[in-house]
Amino acid sequence: MNKPLKLKKRGEDGSKVITVRIKEDTLAALDQLAAETNYSRNELINIILKYGVENIEIE
Repeated sequence: MNKPLKLKKRGEDGSKVITVRIKEDTLAALDQLAAETNYSRNELINIILKYGVENIEIE
């Protein structure tokens, strides 16, 4: 008896797809970090943004 394949709609994990512009040198640095750490570019961007949001000081 085959069980049905259940898929969740994209975005149900609390994520939202957006578009941003990134300087080429910053993107190259992200890609280098991704290659060195075996994280995806998306995972790294989320880690870096979360850290930045949680540690920013507004003067």
